[in-house]
Amino acid sequence: MIADVVVIGAGVVGAAIADTLAPHLRVTIIESDFAGAGSTGAAMGHIVVMDDSLAQLRLCHLSRLRWQELFNELPIDAEPVRTGTLWLAASDEELDAARAKVDVFRGEGVAAELLDERQLREAEPAVRAGLVGALRVVDDLVCYPPAIARALVDRAIENGATVKRGRVVGLEGDGVRMADGSQISCGHTVVAAGAQSAAIVPGLPVVPRRGHLVITDRQAIRVTHQLVELGYLHSAHTMGGASVAFNVQPRRTGQLLIGSSRELVGFDRAINRPLVGRMLQRAVEFVPGLREVPLSRTWVGYRPATPDSLPLIGAWPERENTWIATGHEGLGITMAPATAALTAASILGEDPPLDPSPYRPDRALPGMSK
Repeated sequence: MIADVVVIGAGVVGAAIADTLAPHLRVTIIESDFAGAGSTGAAMGHIVVMDDSLAQLRLCHLSRLRWQELFNELPIDAEPVRTGTLWLAASDEELDAARAKVDVFRGEGVAAELLDERQLREAEPAVRAGLVGALRVVDDLVCYPPAIARALVDRAIENGATVKRGRVVGLEGDGVRMADGSQISCGHTVVAAGAQSAAIVPGLPVVPRRGHLVITDRQAIRVTHQLVELGYLHSAHTMGGASVAFNVQPRRTGQLLIGSSRELVGFDRAINRPLVGRMLQRAVEFVPGLREVPLSRTWVGYRPATPDSLPLIGAWPERENTWIATGHEGLGITMAPATAALTAASILGEDPPLDPSPYRPDRALPGMSK
């Protein structure tokens, strides 16, 4: 046995788990490419508290608190910026929904406030006239995920972890089977391979959900918050056809990231240009000045999605000493430290930092028989 724990995947989730476990156990990280090469490298990089469910809100909140501590220890190229998030209300009905969200957030200890139309225009002059207000979640951040994944892997190595380059094709015996036919033995296996996890663990209820992002050139439009339409959650958590929702994020470089789209098309890497066109048109509807901004690049990534929009974190009952850490959809960056804390507590036999039951990989899921 070469390791106490094998962590499959060096995206930000796997890297955070390895970083958390390395001071306590012999850890081997297996990555087919390089740290942050997959969904992490394609991610927008927001650290946000979302409230599609109370379980989602609590996992996001715990994770954001842990990020705030971690950023004191990570290198400068992690690029954390406390932008806050403005959830834009286009109608009185949406503003009423935002008002209810403020109460939910505050009840969980999350700083949030309601802005009226005048306060919104003062906070973000670039947004279009006619929006009736916004929900501001004060302490949300943006960051640069690939650098974070690399830094967390480096910290794990400093604490004795090793990294093996290669592709895991399945779980076998007391370890994992590699594409070259070799086997790596270990005490525990953590599957943190994002949307690829279902190829390693048959029956795992996670599918790839393709998304597009566009980044602008450096430009004169000033946006200081992450801007998201209140209809975003409906788009994010409806497992249907292709959808778009407005999401713009400022970067330290002076560029803007524009999102977002969602499609269930497997691992097709082609850019869906009509869908990107819809996405950009939606962005212009909220920030009209974007119409004149040159675009630099467009790319796709794959969110690991589950039927109930909550991640899969915990023991996999089909195989002893196997742990799952995937299915975070668009919140993998946000939820990574809390996922690591839950996984490590379970492996080390410690008390979890919050109730782990909503995230159990073997929970009942809509549209799936048990």
